[in-house]
Amino acid sequence: MVEVVAALIWDGPRFLICQRPAHKARGLLWEFVGGKVEPGETKAEALRRECREELDIDLAVGPEFMAVRHVYPDLTVHLTLFEATIVSGTPKLLEHNAIQWITPAEIPNYEFCPADEEILERIQQKSR
Repeated sequence: MVEVVAALIWDGPRFLICQRPAHKARGLLWEFVGGKVEPGETKAEALRRECREELDIDLAVGPEFMAVRHVYPDLTVHLTLFEATIVSGTPKLLEHNAIQWITPAEIPNYEFCPADEEILERIQQKSR
């Protein structure tokens, strides 16, 4: 099982999503920014590193929003999503195909990675 971390970053009523590069697994699907936890890293350290590498932003990592386990045909992930805020930088396209700020009501307009579905449902429930 692969430990993966991701950030739920809000800007007022909108949150940040990223579109995976076309050449990667689950290419062009939308996701939360984040990635794999490397050996010796805490989840928070991994999340800050991934956000610097992928978007050139520094984060303050807050509490866990939700954790899910998902089995893909090629791997099983344990995904932990953390509430987070940008402390410096503006998100830049360093790795993703696109980035977007969306409201919970706009979730159905995007095709997300299957591991994110349960998380997105919870975001929509909390916004009602």
